[in-house]
Amino acid sequence: MKIYLNSAKENWVVDRFREEWYKYNSSISTKIIRNSDIVWIISPWTWQKINKKILSKKKVICSIYHLDEDKFDQKQLDEFNLRDEYVDLYHVISENTKKQIKKLTNKPIVSIPFWVNQEIWKDIYEKDILREKYKLDLDSYLIGSFQRDTEGKDLISPKLSKGPDQFIKIIKEYKEKNKKIGVILAGKRRNFIIENLEKLDIPFNYFEMVDFKELNELYNCLDLYIVSSRYEGGPQAVMECAITRTPIISTDVGVASEILHPNSIFSMNSFMNAKPNIDYAYEKVQKYLIPNGFENFRKIINQVYEN
Repeated sequence: MKIYLNSAKENWVVDRFREEWYKYNSSISTKIIRNSDIVWIISPWTWQKINKKILSKKKVICSIYHLDEDKFDQKQLDEFNLRDEYVDLYHVISENTKKQIKKLTNKPIVSIPFWVNQEIWKDIYEKDILREKYKLDLDSYLIGSFQRDTEGKDLISPKLSKGPDQFIKIIKEYKEKNKKIGVILAGKRRNFIIENLEKLDIPFNYFEMVDFKELNELYNCLDLYIVSSRYEGGPQAVMECAITRTPIISTDVGVASEILHPNSIFSMNSFMNAKPNIDYAYEKVQKYLIPNGFENFRKIINQVYEN
């Protein structure tokens, strides 16, 4: 039995997951789609690039990460239904997304969070040394956000699914409670949050393009990471904060409620009451570390192959 994974080729997290899968599961994998028994559409937005004649002859697993319900229009529904004709089983990375997909298809849906590579994400004890390395204030209360917040169409409009307006509201409240805060940003399309931080005169450091080693170090510089999204697939920041023992609070999106302590989950009328619990999150994430994090994926692949 051989499985083929399609590629996003966008230098995004899915490309890393694909690379890690092939590295650690080479005996059941192939990079030649014609030689495969199963096609895993791990990058669903690029599925149209796959030859439909080939796809119709294979068993198909399709990953869906989340639906932005505010933008899910008839065109996107038609696209989903077209792809659904080829799919044998859906993979989602959270129970929240599973609830969304169940409304759209009768196909089986399995919820399995992605594995975590503990060789990349790890706790570093020398916090002060890291802050000095990145020229960060040793005494500031540093709050992190490493995901895009601005729409690509104009680089001005907020990407509301990610909740950047909610992030700014929370940061304003933290500033009132603690005058010496700073914000650490990473990743592309941070325009909306940067503009608003400047208006509020809140100091920030922006690291647009960093590698995994640097991003791991930035996690380890933080006093708090905030996920303020309205809709999410993972986000992977939940898993990465958990394994790096980075304090994190989050809205109830994606996998957050499966990894974080209930006290770390907030709504916008209770965010100041949310409390990080690094020990709880660290314990919860352990079963997803490599190689154990692959086991449930192998099980569903075998099920699809045998059916």
